[in-house]
Amino acid sequence: MHAPPEIIRIHSRRVACDGSGDGIPAALGHPRIFLEIDEHGYVDCGYCDRRFVLEGGPADTPDIVNKPDISSGASL
Repeated sequence: MHAPPEIIRIHSRRVACDGSGDGIPAALGHPRIFLEIDEHGYVDCGYCDRRFVLEGGPADTPDIVNKPDISSGASL
């Protein structure tokens, strides 16, 4: 298992990801998907592997990089 390329802390359980950011224009990203954070407190994008962590949630700890991938809950 390897660490996700980017960890983004958010305030909402629902997040949209299109792969843009960090100098990547939206046109070069991936289709926009909506992810839902469940009781684990984080979710990973199945396209770009970004990890979205709910601030103050159960996964908002320094060892978040060691947790397994959770990409369930993705919807178009």
